[in-house]
Amino acid sequence: MIEHLVEPASSAIPIRPLTPEALKAWLPRQERRVAAWVEANRFKAASGKTCLVPDAEGGIQEVLLGIGEEDDLWPYGGLPAALPEGTYRLVEDGLDEAAQGRAALGWALGAYGFGRYKAKERALARLAWPDRADRGAVTRAAEAIYLVRDLINTPAGDMGPAELAEAVERVGNAHGAAVSTITGEALLTENYPAIHAVGRASDRAPRLVDLRWGRTGPKITLVGKGVCFDSGGLDIKSASNMKLMKKDMGGAAHVLGLAQMIMAAQLPVRLRLLIPAVENSIAGNAFRPLDVLRTRKGLTVEVGNTDAEGRLILCDALAEADREGPDLLIDCATLTGAARVALGPELPALFSNHDATAEALLRHGMTERDPLWRLPLHKPYRRGLESKVADLNNIWDSPFAGAITAALFLQEFVSPTTPWVHLDLMAWNSTNRPGRPEGGEAMALRALYALVADFRGLAEIKNS
Repeated sequence: MIEHLVEPASSAIPIRPLTPEALKAWLPRQERRVAAWVEANRFKAASGKTCLVPDAEGGIQEVLLGIGEEDDLWPYGGLPAALPEGTYRLVEDGLDEAAQGRAALGWALGAYGFGRYKAKERALARLAWPDRADRGAVTRAAEAIYLVRDLINTPAGDMGPAELAEAVERVGNAHGAAVSTITGEALLTENYPAIHAVGRASDRAPRLVDLRWGRTGPKITLVGKGVCFDSGGLDIKSASNMKLMKKDMGGAAHVLGLAQMIMAAQLPVRLRLLIPAVENSIAGNAFRPLDVLRTRKGLTVEVGNTDAEGRLILCDALAEADREGPDLLIDCATLTGAARVALGPELPALFSNHDATAEALLRHGMTERDPLWRLPLHKPYRRGLESKVADLNNIWDSPFAGAITAALFLQEFVSPTTPWVHLDLMAWNSTNRPGRPEGGEAMALRALYALVADFRGLAEIKNS
């Protein structure tokens, strides 16, 4: 249960959400002292702004909260830290079940703090559960987002391949899933040569973690990039580019959070989760530029750059995922800086080989206030991945279209008949915003869950 959402109490201070238009209608109906106070504080109900209205004894009579017409999640995210300690309740007039749920989720996400190494500075304000909020849905989403943030925020020294595998095992064990791991040299025996090649230079052995859960329903397979730290390999990164590379396992964190949501909700699906977990290090046995690697699918790949390692571990995992012909295949990865250049740090890039799948995910993203933006799998750019000595090169030797060519590389390992979604995401907040503190972040997680939960939509996707 989320700590800062509590049972209703008669002493809870009301929070009244108001749009600018609603404020204009509400204000004339109030006592003159209230109207004067609001006007004196120049409160216009701008999104996320608050006005604490005092009572006759100097306490808080109620809190006015500005919300936008389409922005009723994040304004609540700033309140746990901004309001005085105590318990508050939502004035629910005109708020439907979905809006109340978003208010509760926004509050829960605003109460998040990464406390593994540093104690919290002060206690936060609490919100009484809104009457019509779906407590189960809010709790599942908040706990999954907490998990994603915690995993990404943990320094690489404490979140290597073994620790990432242990996190999968903990989540799997909590929900009765079967979890197995292929480690080190066994990756070669089991034919995952690209995963092994990327991770072999680290003294922390590479591995492939495999979780299975559920016996009936659509077959949903999730794949996440688990590069626990990326030095760039022999094509070493600069200090500034290496600084945030503890977050390069953000894709793995996302699919694990999504798997936790699916299992906690007991969705009737057959779930498989594959996480290739490695550290891209530098040593005498590191893979080199212009090496040719074999892959699980049998395709050979020339290494144009050792810093394009994420697609190399994903290609083996995707080939295994595709082998079973899932009804929906989703991969998440902090794959390219090019996607950030195109869309900025807050908007994940969506690629898909299946229009109905992409359209459904975009629709759920808008409904959940968890947006994505689709970029094309532009076939003519495939020429940039040609190699003179192998089936593929892992990079296009061009400064353009890096996110697209990375996605085109991954597409080589997925059958055209498999509905496939690839998300290239930042997984990090560069600045503090309400409900979204600086650090690791879950992006499009709620949209992905809504897609999986939409069984009717999945049936339509499969048959289209």
